[in-house]
Amino acid sequence: MRAKQYLYARLRSLVQDRGLDWPEKASLESPKKNAFGDLASNLALVLSKEAGIKPRDLAAELRTSLLESTPELQEIEIAGPGFMNFFFSPDFWRQTVPEVLEAGDGYGSLDFGQGHKVLVEFVSANPTGPLHVGHGRGAAVGDSLCRILRFAGYLVDAEYYLNDAGRQMDILARSLWIRYQQVCGSRVELPGDSYQGEYITDLAEEFYREHGRGLLDLDEPKALELCLDKGKSRILAGIKQDLQDFRVEFDRWFSEKELIESRAVDKTLENMLAGGLAYEQDGALWFKSTDFGDDKDRVLRKSDGELTYFASDIAYHAEKFSRGYETLIDVWGADHHGYVPRMKSAVVAQGRAAADFEVVLIQLVNLLRKGEQIAMSTRAGKFVTLAEVIAEVGVDASRFTFLSRKSDSRLEFDLDLLKQKSMENPVFYVQYAHARICSVLRKAGESGQKAEPDPDTLKLLNTDEDLELIQTLERFPDCIQGAARLYSPHLVSYYLRDLAGMLHRYYNRHQIVNAGDERLTGARLLLVKSVLQVLKNGLNLLGVQPMERM
Repeated sequence: MRAKQYLYARLRSLVQDRGLDWPEKASLESPKKNAFGDLASNLALVLSKEAGIKPRDLAAELRTSLLESTPELQEIEIAGPGFMNFFFSPDFWRQTVPEVLEAGDGYGSLDFGQGHKVLVEFVSANPTGPLHVGHGRGAAVGDSLCRILRFAGYLVDAEYYLNDAGRQMDILARSLWIRYQQVCGSRVELPGDSYQGEYITDLAEEFYREHGRGLLDLDEPKALELCLDKGKSRILAGIKQDLQDFRVEFDRWFSEKELIESRAVDKTLENMLAGGLAYEQDGALWFKSTDFGDDKDRVLRKSDGELTYFASDIAYHAEKFSRGYETLIDVWGADHHGYVPRMKSAVVAQGRAAADFEVVLIQLVNLLRKGEQIAMSTRAGKFVTLAEVIAEVGVDASRFTFLSRKSDSRLEFDLDLLKQKSMENPVFYVQYAHARICSVLRKAGESGQKAEPDPDTLKLLNTDEDLELIQTLERFPDCIQGAARLYSPHLVSYYLRDLAGMLHRYYNRHQIVNAGDERLTGARLLLVKSVLQVLKNGLNLLGVQPMERM
């Protein structure tokens, strides 16, 4: 980040000195191979026509100017038709170490978001049962995305949308009511579309302990209402506890039921009808979604007066924008991918840009035990809860694993592997790098060795492994910017594994506390302290604890 910003400023100044504008297609990126430099640019190629000079000749002139005025650059190579490959001096890279140590917990933070207001809505599981392992992946992604966006300079709120209205709540109430009657000894059958998990029976037995057979004396509508209120309340309390245990926090819990009861949905539909965005046909209300690229128009209110989920979602997103958010990010299960264009069309129809609404998709989690996949079915109640996973492998292993791959890629969650204290366990691999440095620093303190930042001391960091570690530390802000821009927390996970791997190799190859020279020991202590800081910052963004002892 520092290298790119510095070089971009120098190149832009040279372009302006020629009375030219920076070309829109000009790039300044890290090359895929180290042999091609620390950074590479196509500037001479895309600027040559406007400058009236051949690309390689322009590159040569820029090279001369930069090398004369920029001591931080060690060499500039001109490649092919006019590409420029830039090599920074070791002294330039070494300044990253004091920069990291001075910034501390703030190293890697950015003003990339410039205070842009963002609302991230995630998990939003129906309060009809406990959170399962799939919800856990969405929770980890959503929460870490909020942390990363805040670190990158956005103003972020996290929200949970409670789908506490509609058919699924009616099914919950009837499922509980029938199970309660069974607990009371009644011979009633549970319909096939009911919620059949053991938690339903547990709740029914809890109701029986509280009320005895008293609910049987109530009219069925009243009994169903009581079952729904009590069941939803207890399930929601369990969800909130699971999320708290999983280090996930929400700024607001938003109720669909309250949205409907406030007439916000009705008002939104009335506005759409008045604005020509909806029409009535066959007793139903339809959204003109084909006007916005959809393959067919969509029902908002059925002919029997029942609202569709789409109608509530349109009203909910309109309400979110009304609170002043500039971008809405929803974290959905991958099975909702077909719903994304429909929802985007509704957002555009209400006067927002398509880019104001983004969706992060979460693919399925294959839970493995002894190499075999555990079969799961939510409606049938055959699933592993998030609480069970946390109890078995811990919060750190769970969160890191959920964030170890791109969210829209399937994930294999190996319970046995994650309980191992071995380098094959990815979270152990990274946490052990942090703990290993803590151990080194403790030993250095016990022997009275200190690490004082000093330019002459830093010059002793001159091996390839020293510079590789330092250059990786310098890229941490770039990683944060990429993760924020692409809504991809897994990029931080990838970065941390790379950094941890470099640290382990460095530790095995170089003496630190017993380097044989007090100044060299001090320099290496400074280096590993800066690695420690970046590991800590990255792990905190993933919601994973930086361990000091393992």
